[in-house]
Amino acid sequence: MRDKAILEMRGIYKSFPGVKALQNVDFTLCAGEIHALMGENGAGKSTLIKVLTGVHIKDEGKISIRTKDGQEQEVQIHSPQEAQRNGISTVYQEISLCPNLSVAENIFLGRGDSAFVSWKKMNKRAGELLQNLGIGVKPTDQLASCSIAVQQMVAIARAVDMECRVLILDEPTSSLDDSEVAKLFKLMRDLKSRGVGIIFVTHFLDQVYEVCDKITVLRDGTLVGEYEIETLPRVQLVSKMLGKELDDMADIKEDVPEFKATDELPVYEGKGLCSSEGISPFDFHIRRGEVNGFTGLLGSGRSECVRTIFGADKVTGGTVKMNGKTVKINKPKDAMKNGIGYLPEDRKRDGIVGDLSVRDNIILALQVKTGFFKPFSKAKATEFANEYIKLLEIKTASVNTPIKSLSGGNQQKVILARWLLTNPEYLILDEPTRGIDVGTKIAIQKLVLKLASEGMSVTFISSETDEMLRTCSRLLVMRDRKLVGELTGSQLTQNTIMNTIAGGDKNAE
Repeated sequence: MRDKAILEMRGIYKSFPGVKALQNVDFTLCAGEIHALMGENGAGKSTLIKVLTGVHIKDEGKISIRTKDGQEQEVQIHSPQEAQRNGISTVYQEISLCPNLSVAENIFLGRGDSAFVSWKKMNKRAGELLQNLGIGVKPTDQLASCSIAVQQMVAIARAVDMECRVLILDEPTSSLDDSEVAKLFKLMRDLKSRGVGIIFVTHFLDQVYEVCDKITVLRDGTLVGEYEIETLPRVQLVSKMLGKELDDMADIKEDVPEFKATDELPVYEGKGLCSSEGISPFDFHIRRGEVNGFTGLLGSGRSECVRTIFGADKVTGGTVKMNGKTVKINKPKDAMKNGIGYLPEDRKRDGIVGDLSVRDNIILALQVKTGFFKPFSKAKATEFANEYIKLLEIKTASVNTPIKSLSGGNQQKVILARWLLTNPEYLILDEPTRGIDVGTKIAIQKLVLKLASEGMSVTFISSETDEMLRTCSRLLVMRDRKLVGELTGSQLTQNTIMNTIAGGDKNAE
């Protein structure tokens, strides 16, 4: 065991029916280190974390920790409770706290410490902990009133107070804006200075290079290598994750014909659209074969706009035409009947049905469209599912696998397959690449452009501006839930977008 190592995993194997998830994987974490765990979706990151935290039991291998007195000790971890007793805590992307309870109650929930029979003592200790960690929230505040970023930090405070020496952060920044990420990174650096070892799982390359000391790369369940951050340029990191040289992401449009505006009627045209979510009335249209998008800062209203278009939020005003014909779209079923598909921003909440199989998730939208009184045969449903599993290269043991067992990127592909199966004339994709690996991002971007070249209209939303610029021929800029600009052609640059967001000038250069 290395002198400074507080955790070592050696020769870890884990298999599931039909899938070798981990094969002879090693991982080492040192005290006072922020260590990125990188790889495509399906590379084995989540499985390795779940083995470490006792959610899964390893088939083979050895896990060792260094005790407080400096002794190396092999441990058997069969449950999350055992992991916590060994000083290993995890904060997941989907925060598993109780929003109806106070901050202090969430920190000490389930601890069984007699010292906290007294509310006064509990709130006092929670306040000291929050102040010590620089978390600006009161212990008596209800957790639901806190931002997602603060909830993440409360979850970290809970882990720290349980004397964790290994802290696992699983995609903690996916729902945070830049200022919130900065606060989280400050807390991570503070914990690092106290000797805590942090495993950071993320798909944001910029964040890895901003805050991490080392990177371990997995691919297809095997170890590619461990690297010091300063010795691994970003291009090489991506190459190692993919197992091949990465094409220039900026050139993906070269693979498909460029969109050319036509004089035909818009596929979709809305005027004065507004919803119960406080969006100011806006006009929007999209033509056949066009990829356009809504951009703006977090909370600007971009998602609320497309939810209004699809009828996912209560529509309070506006008129809609499809191919020049006036239609009513007040709910999602209206949109589906008019040839509109929608991949939502939050795949966990609005997308997947976790306990259903991959097959049932894929056919769900088409079944709704055709009616549940006309169910597909199992053979037909399997045929549909296999077609899109092959088309989108979805990694799954079979069509019967519960979708909750798949990696995030493969879950996203299943939802995309669901809507492609309905053969939509107009497809809305809200954050289709959030929280998934670089390779899958490129594959989805290329697929979007290919679908457009074949005549489908696509609205694409991403919080990554460079991704929008790679895929969209027209951008609608949002600020404070208002549409403040429309950019095309030479205006499609980072500077112009930022200027438009800041000043609301439609022609900002």
